[in-house]
Amino acid sequence: MPKVSTYDITGAQIGEMELNDSVFGVDVNEAVMRQAVLRQLANERLGTHSTKTRGLVRGGGKKPWKQKGTGRARCGSIRSPLWVGGGTVFGPHPRDYAQKMPRKARRLAVKSALSDKVNTGELFILNELKLEAAKTKEVVNIVNNFKFADEKVLFITDGDDVMTRCTRNIKGVKSVSAEGMNIFDLLHYTKLFVTKSAVAKIEEVLA
Repeated sequence: MPKVSTYDITGAQIGEMELNDSVFGVDVNEAVMRQAVLRQLANERLGTHSTKTRGLVRGGGKKPWKQKGTGRARCGSIRSPLWVGGGTVFGPHPRDYAQKMPRKARRLAVKSALSDKVNTGELFILNELKLEAAKTKEVVNIVNNFKFADEKVLFITDGDDVMTRCTRNIKGVKSVSAEGMNIFDLLHYTKLFVTKSAVAKIEEVLA
């Protein structure tokens, strides 16, 4: 079982904690992580883009000029794609970009990301995360205590809405609950702070 140090919010090491080997100690599968990230980004796309074909553009019901005798090229509608204001050929239309991925593969991707953070020493366990006041500067002080002011920091809690509100206005800092943890955030943020209570929830679901 991997062992990681536990800290308080001042940045002082106060002990060690054993993590579940089946969650934080798996072989890192980069291919599955990549597929999971692409799936998450694809599922976030709205797919509401739309263009009009020549049959949908307003106007163009009358033939501009007669077929023969004018010396000009034949034309049947001013809404032809060749004309300014005409329709669009092979343009985008509303569609669903959602991708499917087996649940076991999605879980493996999250486990791989967590294990990679442990292997690289970028996962920090906080004994508890209690703010003296629900203010943004309290979170800034925690980040500064660990000297991570120039890093991208992700806090994973057991569902603390106060942390979510306090991190909204800090660039490069985000807080999510253990239930809201996702593969993109795990890979996007370089430093990961997880509370002990959140670790218990993560292991309960993924172990």
